[in-house]
Amino acid sequence: MSDTHAIAGVPMRWVGPLRISGNVATTETQVPLATYESPLWPSVGRGAKVSMLAEHGIAATLVDERMTRSVLVEATDAQTALTAAQDIETRIEELREVVRGCSRFARLIGIRHEINANLLFLRFEFATGDASGHNMATLASDALLQHLLQSVPGISYGSISANYCTDKKATAINGILGRGKNVVTELLVPRDVVADVLHTTAGRIVELNIRKNLLGTLLAGGIRSANAHFANMLLGFYLATGQDAANIVEGSQGVTMAEDRDGDLYFSCTLPNLIVGTVGNGKGLGFVETNLTRLGCREDRAPGENARRLAVIAAATVLCGELSLLAAQTNPGELMRAHLQLERDNNTAKVGA
Repeated sequence: MSDTHAIAGVPMRWVGPLRISGNVATTETQVPLATYESPLWPSVGRGAKVSMLAEHGIAATLVDERMTRSVLVEATDAQTALTAAQDIETRIEELREVVRGCSRFARLIGIRHEINANLLFLRFEFATGDASGHNMATLASDALLQHLLQSVPGISYGSISANYCTDKKATAINGILGRGKNVVTELLVPRDVVADVLHTTAGRIVELNIRKNLLGTLLAGGIRSANAHFANMLLGFYLATGQDAANIVEGSQGVTMAEDRDGDLYFSCTLPNLIVGTVGNGKGLGFVETNLTRLGCREDRAPGENARRLAVIAAATVLCGELSLLAAQTNPGELMRAHLQLERDNNTAKVGA
């Protein structure tokens, strides 16, 4: 194989199993994580163990799903841009027919706009079946843009991509309007499990979450985000399942919540921008196919169902790692000791291999 077609190998392990319930899937499954950060595996594994000790495991609720692409058109002035936007809003069924003509699976589900000076930003929202939908949305948006330029007076071409989507950038609009799968995960951990497995208390986790994730992120100027390390679990899961890893930028924008319920711990992670798919680029690799099959995401289901299953498994994986890290950080020195020991053991194993 030539260097131009080499494959970069990232260590991968399966951790778990973890238990999931909710409006998409009820299952117990191990999950694959590809990462150079070896302490991530046992950390997520500890969260997974907690999920198995909770009555209903992690309740994962799919709230919404849509892939977006924004285009830019130029008008002669702001009034013309407004008139064009109002005209476009009345053409929704016509535009849906345009999308149906260029894709079997893409469906136009909404249009939003913003006007700045004489520029009109249009944000198209699509359902994209089992694909994450980047290319599908771009193809459909290109067809829509051509149609609008031919049928709406007073506008001209600006760009096929206008950064109002927003793709692979941390912005407020994605958290507010959604891009990808919006999944809420919840776990109620009995007080004895908090003590015996997490070695802490619900009250200490709640206090740390407020001070670190909420206040600390506020002081740092975070955008629609208040969590400890969603990106770690997302990257490992994305690389193992053939996703576009750059989407962890918006994917890691999410909020961690914790409540002390008479000693039991209510713990929740909300991920409004979880971009995953089970078909498309990256899915043809052998290890990806094996992993998706093992996760139960290669079954004969209605379009979109496999991707939804993958999304809730990804979100549950994030919760496992988030819970374990916050628990560790309530105890002085625990995090660093774990990193030093686990990374030392990993390097020793490599030397002895």
